[in-house]
Order: sequence, then structure tokens, then C-alpha cells
Amino acid sequence: MFTKILIANRGEIACRVAATARRMGIKTVAVYSDADASAKHVDACDEAVHVGGSAPKDSYLRWQAIIEAAQQTGAQAIHPGYGFLSENEEFAQACANAGLVFIGPPPSAIQAMGLKAESKQLMERAGVPLVPGYHGSDQDPAMLRHEADRIGYPVLIKASAGGGGKGMRAVERAEDFADALASCQREAINSFGDSAVLIEKYVQRPRHIEIQVFGDTHGHYVYLFERDCSVQRRHQKVLEEAPAPGLSPELRTQMGLAAVAAARAVNYVGAGTVEFIVEQRDTGMNFFFMEMNTRLQVEHPVTEAITGLDLVEWQFRVAAGERLPLLQDELRMSGHAIEARICAENPDNQFLPATGTLAVYQKPACTSFTHGTVRVDDGVREGDTISPFYDSMVAKLIVHGDTREQALARLDEALAQTHIVGLATNVQFLRHVVRSPSFSQAQLDTALIPREAAVLFQQDPVGLPLALACAVAQTLLDERRTEGQDPFSKTDGWRSHGRTPRRFSFEYQGEPVSARLSYTNEGALHLVVGPEPEPVAAGALVFHALADGGFHIEFAGQRSHARLYWRGERAHVFLPRGATQIVEIDLLAHAGEAAAEGGRLTAPMPGKVVSFAVKAGDAVTKGQPLAVLEAMKMEHTIAAPADGTVAELLYAPGDQVSEGAELLKLQ
Repeated sequence: MFTKILIANRGEIACRVAATARRMGIKTVAVYSDADASAKHVDACDEAVHVGGSAPKDSYLRWQAIIEAAQQTGAQAIHPGYGFLSENEEFAQACANAGLVFIGPPPSAIQAMGLKAESKQLMERAGVPLVPGYHGSDQDPAMLRHEADRIGYPVLIKASAGGGGKGMRAVERAEDFADALASCQREAINSFGDSAVLIEKYVQRPRHIEIQVFGDTHGHYVYLFERDCSVQRRHQKVLEEAPAPGLSPELRTQMGLAAVAAARAVNYVGAGTVEFIVEQRDTGMNFFFMEMNTRLQVEHPVTEAITGLDLVEWQFRVAAGERLPLLQDELRMSGHAIEARICAENPDNQFLPATGTLAVYQKPACTSFTHGTVRVDDGVREGDTISPFYDSMVAKLIVHGDTREQALARLDEALAQTHIVGLATNVQFLRHVVRSPSFSQAQLDTALIPREAAVLFQQDPVGLPLALACAVAQTLLDERRTEGQDPFSKTDGWRSHGRTPRRFSFEYQGEPVSARLSYTNEGALHLVVGPEPEPVAAGALVFHALADGGFHIEFAGQRSHARLYWRGERAHVFLPRGATQIVEIDLLAHAGEAAAEGGRLTAPMPGKVVSFAVKAGDAVTKGQPLAVLEAMKMEHTIAAPADGTVAELLYAPGDQVSEGAELLKLQ
């Protein structure tokens, strides 16, 4: 077994690998960029080596520097994690040439499965079912359009060297093909350095089910059952679970054997995932090969939960030349596991990536990087910054239960106990998905999110009355903490008779709202939300502080435990039913401020300008694409908010811009 390894990655996966290495007595070496100098994964390892600038191409993709770091520190092997260099056959071969063990498959297997077109041809020869499509080398746009027309719409354009949902576009109509192809190729070049694409039939009501496989250097292969990854946005996974609901034992066996056949076809070694698209028909399910990911997957903890195994330990043992710890007839499943990817993004704004500081990062009681009914794997700490240079994932929340129903309940409860303040996240969106009819009843396919849009987006289970009451209650609690012993420092508004009124001004979901709080001479509080004589809500306000930093509140017939965090004037309110935000307006502080400016278009996040679709003087209509911005490895189209004329472009393609930067002027 190795005595020291280098982890050629960052964040959560680097911490995950380091945790198993520590348990096995293996020393670890971290690598880090300028942006990650104080990152959690640096502290998680025994040594750390700086490998370059913040952008991945200047650090984590510089495989020569990483190999030098391994040699200088005496590491015997390199674990690539996922993403970055994990599926780069040139890097795997360079490790071998340098006398280092690559903890992954041989370069030949990475190469065979790395290009989607070639891998599908290989799978066809191995007898693995394929989706109808074009996987040829002719990349002429006219030829690709002809093939799409032949296959029949809708079709899916996929970067041949792609992965992680990047470089994929679904095309519903022939007239949209050219623009979708160009966008897909740009993203493919930026993410993988290769613009080649393939065209496939877009399967209706598809489920995304993948099989975890393992092979060793002694010719043994196993499949560790399946994971359902159907819940996706932008072709990227949101929730993953194992086993796949509704999958029969017979189909599980067929898919498992097909996955093993795929691995055998390329003499695979180590952990890999064979991904299938599963077509749901009234007569049953058909499965088709999509691709093979020649690495450990983000969602591997759900497989660990149902098998009780440590897949990273298996990687170490296989890479060290050992046989697989278990053979197929020795593997067992137990219970049900679900993983939720917590990401820095705004689901209500087309999942726009978010950056910022984790001012508050509170997690439920959990384990990390090991088995537990609730497990949180992350590579960040409270106070860390989510930068625009890397993936938007903050953490992975994994739950395990005896049944799917129990796992669902545990997942919702754990999400309710996850409090993040400082940047937008998808935590509340995940709760909406978990509670949605389709997911809760296991009616799964890759269109679940758009199908359930009415219950997933723009939801606020808290509501104005309780949100405002919580903000008032927290304000009063904060004031009481500053009170002294003398009666003149009291802030309870006591009078010998009558009521003492106190007015508050708030902004809720972009709309102003007022509130009036009255103190009675009996010491009670009465709150009126909205204008009188027809307020939104009114009644006694009762609350008391709790030991956990939260408070119990009663108002307008509602009772709840609450936790509130202030960020300036903005209150972040967390209740068991959900979370929301409300802004308390200090009228004096805002006196004299001008109305919001018009005619400006700003960058919604830090990123790089890819292109402009207009020039100065062009007339545009509302909704027309104006510019393309790239951030966190994804492209985002900026559209015109109204009809107008382009007055000036303020940046050029290739320029880096900060969040809020004015991109162009629109008259």
C-alpha cells in the first residue's frame, strides 16, 4: 500500500480523499491555487504545494506542475478526484512515465471512453444498446444539421469530449439548430479544448440511471448497483438516489452486466460509472448507453450508503495492485440513500451561479466523509468565499434510511437545518423538489423540474406576516440584550396607561410594507402588518429566546421555532417550513437616495464576456439576446429587458467583468 499520495484536486473531493487516506494511515499532499491558499482542503492534508493562479488553466490543469509537486514531496501516487485532470489520458500517461501510480483507469481506457462518438462505436461492437444518433467524425455544420433532420427532432447536441452536463443543448426545432450548435461548440472548446459534437435522438420521458463498476488488475469486475440521477437542471444532476425507484431486479441485473461488459471492453481498472438513458414506455423500460465516466463520481456516497463500503479505499487498494475486496455474489444493498447537491446559485433566476462569502454556514448534526444517517461532505467552512473560478457546489448532503420514505423525511429535515447566509443557494429549492408530487411519488424523468415548475420556483412557505413578525421579534430581542439594570435603559415602551406605538418600514419581495407595534400597559405586544383599517395581519405578538440562538414566535394564529440572521438591513429568516428574506428600511439612512437608474444592463455575476449579439445603434426588442457571459464553466445569455436602442458597448469579447459591471447602455 502507498505511504504518501498527492491529491490533484480541490474542495470537497480533495477533503473526501484525504479522509480515507488518513484512516488508512496514508500521508497526503494537497495542491492549491492563489484563490485556494486558505482553503479547507489545504488544511485537510499533511502537506500542500502551490501550483499557480486562480483560474484552473493556471493551476489545477497544469499537470506538469502537479507531477513535479508529487516528485518533490515523495508521493508515490496521484488521486485525480473528479473534474479537472481526472479523465485526461495525457496526464495519466505522464504519471506513469514519471514513475507515479495514477489512481484511476489506464490511459487507454480513458482515451477509449473519453470521446463520446468513439466510445459509442466501441459499445456497439460490445453489444451494449445505443440511442439512435450520429457519432461520426464529419463536423461540418451542414452535415450535422442534415443528420439532425434525419434523426428527427427533438435532438440532443453533445460535446464529444464532454462531461458534467457541459457542452449539451437540446434542440426542439430545425430552425434553432445552428445557434444551439454554435453555443455548444463554444462551451466545448472552453471546457474541454475540443469542439467536436455528436447528435442523438432526445429520448422522451427519459430517466438517467447509472451503474457503478469496479475492475482490478487481476481481471475481476463487479457492479455495485445503480443510482438514479434523473433530477437535473441544465443537464447537471441535482438529486441522486440509490437504488433507482421502480427498477426491477431483472433490469438491474441486465444493466449491471451491460456495464461490466463496457468496462471489460476497454480493460478498465478502478472506479468507473456507466451511464444509461432509460426510456419509460407503457410496456416497460429500455436502456441505452450514454457514456462512461472514467473516474469517481460526485454522487458516489449514495452507493457507499447502501453498500456500507468506502469506494475511495477500494480505489487505493486496486491502484496498489490488490484484488477487489468483494466479488459480485458477495455484494449486498441495504436501505435507501439520497444525495442533494447544495450549490451557490439562484434557482428563481434560471439557476444563475452566485459568488460571495459564507457569512453563516450552519449544518445539521451529521457525519462527514463516512457512513451516517445524515452525512455532509464539503470543502468549505463558515467565512470562506465561493469564487467565480470553480464549480458552484458548496456541499453534498446525503441521507440514508430503511425505506425511501424515511430517507425523504430525513433529507427534508436536514435541509431545513441547513442555514446559509451571504450568497444565494438552492437549499430551499431542493426542499421544494423533495416535497413535489413527482419526486415524492418517484415519478422520475429528466423533465421533472420543468414539469413541476409551478411548485418549485418563486415559492415562499413563510409568508409576509410571519416573516415580518420574526424581524420585529429579533429586533426587540437584540435591543433587550443591550438593556442595563436601571429602568431608563429599558426598551419595552412601558407607559402608565394606553399604548405606545412604534412604526417599522420593510421591503418584502420588492414591495414596501409598513408595520405598527403597540406596547400595552400590561406588557403585551400588538402588531399590525400593512395599512389600517384593512391590514394584512394583526394580533398579539408573543416570542421568547431559545438556547440554540433562535426563538419561539406566535403571531396571527401561527406558531413556529425561528432562527434569524441579519446581514445589514436584510433579515434571513429560517423556519422548519422554509426560509425567506425581508429588509428592514431605515428611512433616515435612505433619505435623499435617487430612484433606481434605468437604461443599464449589468453583469449578474463575475465572469468573462464571450460575445455580443448587437452593436451600437442596433434596435432591439424585449427578450432579444444581447450578450453571452461565461461564469463557473457555464454560458449565460443576457437579454434585453425592454425595447430600445443600443447606445454603447462598454466591454469587448474576452474581457473579465465583475458582478454588477455595466456591460452596455440601452436607450
